[in-house]
Amino acid sequence: MNKTIYVVDGARTPFLKAQKGPGPFAASDLATQVGRALLLRQPFAPSDLDEVILGCAAPSPDETNIGRMVALRLGCGKKVPGWTVMRNCASGMQAIDSAMANIQCGRAELVLAGGVDALSRAPLLYSDAMVRWFAGMMSMRTVNQKIGHFLKLPLAELLTPVIGLMKGLTDPVVGLLMGQTAENLAWKFAISRQQMDEFAVRSHQRAIVARAAGHLGEIVPLVDGDGKVYAEDDGMRADATLAGMAKPKPFFDKKYGNITAANSSQITDGAAWLLLASAEAVEKWGLQPIGKIVDSQWSGLEPEQMGLGPVHAATPILQRHGLQLADIDFWELNEAFAAQVLACQAAWLDDAYCREQLDLPGAFGTIAEDRLNVDGGAVSIGHPVGASGARIVLHLLQVLRRNKAKRGVATICIGGGLGGAMLVEAC
Repeated sequence: MNKTIYVVDGARTPFLKAQKGPGPFAASDLATQVGRALLLRQPFAPSDLDEVILGCAAPSPDETNIGRMVALRLGCGKKVPGWTVMRNCASGMQAIDSAMANIQCGRAELVLAGGVDALSRAPLLYSDAMVRWFAGMMSMRTVNQKIGHFLKLPLAELLTPVIGLMKGLTDPVVGLLMGQTAENLAWKFAISRQQMDEFAVRSHQRAIVARAAGHLGEIVPLVDGDGKVYAEDDGMRADATLAGMAKPKPFFDKKYGNITAANSSQITDGAAWLLLASAEAVEKWGLQPIGKIVDSQWSGLEPEQMGLGPVHAATPILQRHGLQLADIDFWELNEAFAAQVLACQAAWLDDAYCREQLDLPGAFGTIAEDRLNVDGGAVSIGHPVGASGARIVLHLLQVLRRNKAKRGVATICIGGGLGGAMLVEAC
């Protein structure tokens, strides 16, 4: 079980911020377009893949087992298995982890793994009362029965549908929106509104600089049915300022909170893929890997503090390899909320937290600012839930190669009280 897992190549779509109504692409369209571009530049055919694994947190009803659906649309053929994984915010990372496991045990040699979500297309849902009314209407046989039943239409229920995205972003165990769990962390570590807003501005500034410098080269443009081209992430704000960030009102805790839509990750549509290969596949096809995945780790914690998941996942993976925070050249810590990233830094610096929650002798240290999310993150780029875990792994490898650095950690918090982390190295 010690096979080297190579990342041969990768690509992602532009991340498109949800505007008013459904975005221009379904999740399967996003994954297919970018997957097709990625496979076209390989020396092997799509049918040479051993499997396709796609993470997706919110597929549409007509995208059941979206992984198989996209594999067929990519031309992999009927014999190449395609399947779907769901680990909430880390679905794309879980797809990579599942590919790693199958390569390690010899079930696969060449795997396309990634993640996707089109959150702008999250549905509006009817309440149970409204569903019962529709069911009752279907059972009516005569015109008079139908008229009588129609007069009982619960108009208030009809006009107030359940917002599917809000329901999906609410923890069903503790009944808190993800933003409310981030408010818990802000209170726990005394993180101010100004600190959150400063972090958000920095995220936008870094993303804008990265784009201008050509550091987001993993993006493959999209083309819609009308021929319109979508070439870049569209949520970045070149005009982001601290004064502007101070204007939005708190969203998740309107009375006491400090987390706003502006210092939170954006609701976004997007997809990201990585090609993973064994040493045998690399040699067979003459591939040139961009890096390798050394190890992965999943951890659990209290759902109401889910934003600290990266601390609980990254710490054991570092300990396993005899590493400290400062030994990592670059980090990608998914920016679910500015407060959440700041809370992770605060937790690693907190003696009591490290002793009581991580079984460490004391504070573990801190990640230098110039090594963390150097090209921005989800606050500026966006967070298509199923895709983000794959995006941060792919971009981290690009950052390492660009800076001629060796080692990096990609880590992400996960709704439900989980954290995921991957230790990677550049080739």
